[in-house]
Amino acid sequence: MGEAWHVVAGLVLGYLIGTFPSADIVARLATRGTVDLRASGSGNPGGLNAARVLGKKLGLLVIVLDAGKGAVAGFAGLAIGDAAAYAAGTAAIAGHCWPVWSGFRGGKGVAAAGGSFFAVFPPMVGVDGLAALGVAVVTRRSGVAIRAALGIWVVAAGVWWAADLPNWWGPEPGAGMLVGAVLGAAMILARFRVSARTGGEAL
Repeated sequence: MGEAWHVVAGLVLGYLIGTFPSADIVARLATRGTVDLRASGSGNPGGLNAARVLGKKLGLLVIVLDAGKGAVAGFAGLAIGDAAAYAAGTAAIAGHCWPVWSGFRGGKGVAAAGGSFFAVFPPMVGVDGLAALGVAVVTRRSGVAIRAALGIWVVAAGVWWAADLPNWWGPEPGAGMLVGAVLGAAMILARFRVSARTGGEAL
């Protein structure tokens, strides 16, 4: 029961952290409330739309803040336990994609997932980052690069768990590592499909 409650605590904590409206706050502060990212550009409260509407520097700030949510959630869960860390990192992606405070209209979850790596799967920061960059350079398509990175994330999580490879300062490799990767990738891909239907972008 102890670990089960840790997972529940991680899920709740991670989700709440993930709902922090980074893009909305940056837009309101930068424009004194005159610009609503959900009604501007693609309508997506994410880094690329913020860059398009507010400028590249503020777009980058949104991406950093969104990544920070994933990292904070993962480390907060890690303070509870290994299982809670994986649960919190995964739930932060859900909170970013479907924040209850905004009618479940959130971003794509890519930055939040990347940030969670710092806490729950640190070796993946460099591995996935370099892989995504390489694919993006070759194909010149960010969507393809992100999909490739998601696939690598899931495969790597399975390998790390099966081989019990070092996870640096992160939690011990376990089932939560693979479950979190599968669920995280599935949530991001789900948001991609919605974005493709509405002409949105990747982040």
